[in-house]
Amino acid sequence: MTKRRERARAEMKEKVLFLTGKLITIIQIVVSAMTVFLLKRAGLLPDRPVILITVVLILLIVVFALLMKRKIRAGRFWAGFFLAVLVSAGMGFADLKLYQLTHTLQTITDTREETTRVGVYVLADDPAQSIEDMPGYTFGILETQAREETDNVITQINEFLGTRIAAEPCADAAGLADALLNGECNAMILNEGFVGMITETEGYEDFESQIREVTFYEWQTVIEEPTDAGESSEPVSEDGVFTMYISGIDTFGAISARSRSDVNILAVVNTNTRQVLLVSTPRDYYVPLSISGGVKDKLTHAGIYGVNVSKDTLAMLYGIDIDYYFRVNFSGFEQLIDALGGITVQSDYTFDVEPSFHYDQGANYVNGLEALAFARERHVFAEGDRQRGKNQMAVITGVINKMMSPAILRNFSDLMEGLEGSFESDIPYDELAGLVRTQLAEGGSWNIVTCSVDGTGTKASTYSMNRQLYVMEPDQSTVDHAKELIRQAEDGEILVQE
Repeated sequence: MTKRRERARAEMKEKVLFLTGKLITIIQIVVSAMTVFLLKRAGLLPDRPVILITVVLILLIVVFALLMKRKIRAGRFWAGFFLAVLVSAGMGFADLKLYQLTHTLQTITDTREETTRVGVYVLADDPAQSIEDMPGYTFGILETQAREETDNVITQINEFLGTRIAAEPCADAAGLADALLNGECNAMILNEGFVGMITETEGYEDFESQIREVTFYEWQTVIEEPTDAGESSEPVSEDGVFTMYISGIDTFGAISARSRSDVNILAVVNTNTRQVLLVSTPRDYYVPLSISGGVKDKLTHAGIYGVNVSKDTLAMLYGIDIDYYFRVNFSGFEQLIDALGGITVQSDYTFDVEPSFHYDQGANYVNGLEALAFARERHVFAEGDRQRGKNQMAVITGVINKMMSPAILRNFSDLMEGLEGSFESDIPYDELAGLVRTQLAEGGSWNIVTCSVDGTGTKASTYSMNRQLYVMEPDQSTVDHAKELIRQAEDGEILVQE
């Protein structure tokens, strides 16, 4: 009787072990299958590593299942069991990171919305604290520029107050500022990007401190697919060449906000020859905007009307198609550099930036804040904004070199997590994944060549401000030279830094 009970107990124990082994094997199969699925879905690894990982996972499942096979020693069973648990937990963690990575990449790529923010402003000492305090106010507005967004705000105010507000049209932003300061209107409705533009105008340096924002209206605007000069060319997957507009906007707030673009760089990427051509255009370049009907303006002002206006304006200037945009603001710029662990920039000069930044001629290893100061400074240079453009391209070169290094690519998931929200682009996820996949498969460095267009400083009236502003009249010979370099990069000719 006792032997029968012991035999039954042993059989029950063996059955429990058998079912336990089966359960953990099933879990290991499911988790491993999820890993392979997420790897294929992410598309960041070449096919060969994915196949190798799949084979290894299958072998581990078989080995651990054999260790947990029925009617073998308990020691082997528990060894197989704990190893299977350990591998399954590791794969589960990897699956979570891979999912987060894919989500992050999808969030920061293929972005086709931007934020329009319009404020209602009064003089700093005006008693009004909200729209409710403003019945009977006359609101100054721009007569034609950004009129659709202004009318949108007027409609919302009318609905809120239950009446029609009085609106006083002004020809341009400076005229609107004058109307408010001189008491010709009690308030003004204006895209916040115009406020910064007014403040940088001679005679209006204190304007921002003279006014106060009572409230603001904000909404998302769909970035339409370009149809004319900026119309996309063949995808990179077909011809290996694409052009990206890199825009650095002058804010620390939301990356999607419409704002002046102080950094305007074209990156012509040829994945076949592994070359990147960076073309910098000064912020004050005096060119027709894509929406101005031939009237010239500062290039930086184009960003107030949306990233597509900046992109299409540059496409008109250089007579090319621009496929994608990449947009970053000041806070995102710092976050990007810090997430990379710092970068190396090549400086043409030894110089200092107040309060405490120092750069030597040659290589400088910088963090995010140091890189931002390096890229923004212009006053210490005789060439002013021209040298700033060169320094900005030096920073982009440092970013590219760092991102193409094996160490960064191996920690790509952690990097992308750190970068979420720091920049945005409309480059499709598949295109970006393809670049990462190719770099992992082939490795090696890229040939990065930079050039800047030039011009002559003068004063002229602009589309956005009917006032004499400092502008840079383009030197057409430098524009033509940039066009030729772009053609060479697109055609696969080997570029040499001048």
